[in-house]
Amino acid sequence: MRCLGIDYGTRRIGVAYGDDLGVATPLPALVVADPLKRWARLAALLRERRVTDIVMGLPLNMDGSSGPKALEVGAYARRIRSEFGIPVHLIDERLTSYEAESTIAPAKRRSVREAGLVDSRAATIILQDYLDGIAPGGVGPAREP
Repeated sequence: MRCLGIDYGTRRIGVAYGDDLGVATPLPALVVADPLKRWARLAALLRERRVTDIVMGLPLNMDGSSGPKALEVGAYARRIRSEFGIPVHLIDERLTSYEAESTIAPAKRRSVREAGLVDSRAATIILQDYLDGIAPGGVGPAREP
């Protein structure tokens, strides 16, 4: 199993990688402004890492309902499934960006956010939750909607 965790955003896409060892590791975020070039970089990453599964954060509202961003993520997940034939697992991502940002000194947050580090840390949290849930003895992803 080779999983890619994704924290989707319209300007930046945070990514993380995990395999049979069960440890999620952040990768450099996809921060290319052009959506077509960002898609091409994602495609290259999927090929390079020989990804077998994708775990995407689903941005539900705090009450658990789906808003416009969740619908956008769902459409992106369908596009990945369609174009690459890779299973996409959607995991509740509520508060993962906040959790990721809380590990960064306040003075550095703006520059770190622009570089996509927060997004990739959020993708790491999302992916690690998934990996922990599928590990032997796991009870399923902790944040699955």
